[in-house]
Amino acid sequence: MTVKTEMEIALEALERISEHERECGERWGEAVVELRELRKVADSHAARWEKLAWLVVTVVVTTAATVITSIVI
Repeated sequence: MTVKTEMEIALEALERISEHERECGERWGEAVVELRELRKVADSHAARWEKLAWLVVTVVVTTAATVITSIVI
């Protein structure tokens, strides 16, 4: 059985911390890239829904104007 000194334990802990930080940094980088891609997709979907909303508003206003005009005339 080997007994580790406090210095060896501290160095091992530093190595583990360093490895953990490296792994977390890699995962964070991957997450940032994925979030940017999700943002692009969300923006394109939002633009599509905005176009659809304007189409619906235009149709409703046009229909209301047509109905009001036909009632008045």
